[in-house]
Amino acid sequence: MENNRVLGAGAAEKGGLCLMLDLAERRPPVRADITLVFHARGECGFDGSELRLVMAKDAELRGADFALVLKPTDNKLQLGAGGSTHATLAFAGRTAHSGLPGAGVNAIHKFARVLSHLAAFEPVPDVVDGLTWYETMSATSAHGGRAGSVVPDQLEVNVHHTFGPSTDSHTSQDRLIALVDRVGAVRFEELSEPAPPNRSHALIAALEQSGVQGVEARQTWTEVASFTALQIAAANFGPGAERTMHAQSEVTELPELERAQTILDRWFASMK
Repeated sequence: MENNRVLGAGAAEKGGLCLMLDLAERRPPVRADITLVFHARGECGFDGSELRLVMAKDAELRGADFALVLKPTDNKLQLGAGGSTHATLAFAGRTAHSGLPGAGVNAIHKFARVLSHLAAFEPVPDVVDGLTWYETMSATSAHGGRAGSVVPDQLEVNVHHTFGPSTDSHTSQDRLIALVDRVGAVRFEELSEPAPPNRSHALIAALEQSGVQGVEARQTWTEVASFTALQIAAANFGPGAERTMHAQSEVTELPELERAQTILDRWFASMK
């Protein structure tokens, strides 16, 4: 801890855990039955998150009326969740000496046309309930080649496609297949559906009036989408600094943690 800030790996995410532990200890008077769910791997999409396993075993949780996912949001109310598709694009070639490149087929060069489309891709807005998501498509890793003097016969590139509630995973898959356009093959690694904002839900509207630092779309996938898939309204909120998520030194400001506690107490008091 330094200058009223909690620093270090996971510090932004742990702000939400602090709020949950505080609720368990203080037990403030609330006219609702609150269940606190602690789980790991929240950054791994629908298939990777351990929440999926908890929900599969707990019928009471699957019957909840509302879920508040305590993500780092700088005490903003972030509604919905962006969809996420991770795909491996595979390009095949034929080896040859790089001094005689015409004798082979360069798998990396086959990717060049696809890369040009990715580099030129501009975020596409998706407006739902007055909130704006942005569709993005980025290459995030690449592996291929054999040696410095060998024309590469294989290349695999991970591409991450993110999108708003107006798009679904089927459409996302179609767009990635069209991107490759028969130059290579596509293998889908992760398919996480988006979630709508549900801005008119009574508990979301009440939280919006409880002192949050603004309302915006949640661009990335969160467990809000897991609850939404079960017809459970949900929202994202937490004191951690969103800009520092997954950085080497994540941050939660102690004054923001205290402010989040006050916001939740006001929200609880509004429940009738």
